[in-house]
Amino acid sequence: MKPDAIPSLRKFQELEGKTFLVGVGAAKCGTSWLYRYLKSLPEVTLSPLKEVHFFDQKFTTQETEPTNPMAIRRVDDYFAFDVDLAMTLKKHPHFQASIDRLKMIYDDNAYFDHFARLCTQRTRILGDITPAYAVLGQSGFRYMRQFFASQDACLKVIFIMRDPVDRLWSQLRHMQQKNPSLDAARNWSDLIREPTVIERADYKQTIEAMDQVFPAKDLLYLFYEDLFSEQSLQKLCRFAGAGFNQADTGKRQNETSIKTDLPDAAYDRFQTILEPQYRFCRQRFGDALPSSWKA
Repeated sequence: MKPDAIPSLRKFQELEGKTFLVGVGAAKCGTSWLYRYLKSLPEVTLSPLKEVHFFDQKFTTQETEPTNPMAIRRVDDYFAFDVDLAMTLKKHPHFQASIDRLKMIYDDNAYFDHFARLCTQRTRILGDITPAYAVLGQSGFRYMRQFFASQDACLKVIFIMRDPVDRLWSQLRHMQQKNPSLDAARNWSDLIREPTVIERADYKQTIEAMDQVFPAKDLLYLFYEDLFSEQSLQKLCRFAGAGFNQADTGKRQNETSIKTDLPDAAYDRFQTILEPQYRFCRQRFGDALPSSWKA
């Protein structure tokens, strides 16, 4: 499913002159840590929903996981377990944001309305960190750029990469963490046949699509292996237009708890499948590529 055209959108005065940071992935590359770090900066306001999942629901395929039902279930949980919904809605930003996300299903203005509501006097930068956006493709990124052009705001896009083999194995272990019956060490050969798994591993497709759509000055490519260094965080803050703050680099967010070693047969197969990604990244980023990458 793809939207036909950009809808007619209201202009939100609260967003005038603001910068929108959109983190588009990659999955299992430190985006949860990035969210926490950005949230610690006084001039940055992020959605209470770490992943808003707005644009990926406009470009769904048979392979993508629908997240509108997830948004509905999230609100259902409040109704099922909360005895004083009105008080919870008044006091809990996550519940308020969950209601906002429901509105986005039928009203595109609700996306900007959500962020406009969150703005404070200190807010200069807003953010949506949703790794699923990595698979939007060129048409999806073009839609995103045109969508943000409806507001007097500056869109900047961040994409974080990780050694492809390490990232893929982390993703499979995370899948097992969510569904213990999968057993990544035993079923890895079946799991990598799933289109959603391979699509998330395709840095080349994501980067080429973004390079075609966004000006270079509005794109920031980072690497997980040195994301937590002061140099990378300084670079991030300059890109965002935010003041630099020291970070707690020893604490990881959303880290996969399953620590199973990668089987040798899986390592060899992953290397073969992902060799085009290594080759592309070497050509695209040259000496900036972390020396710890395996190929």
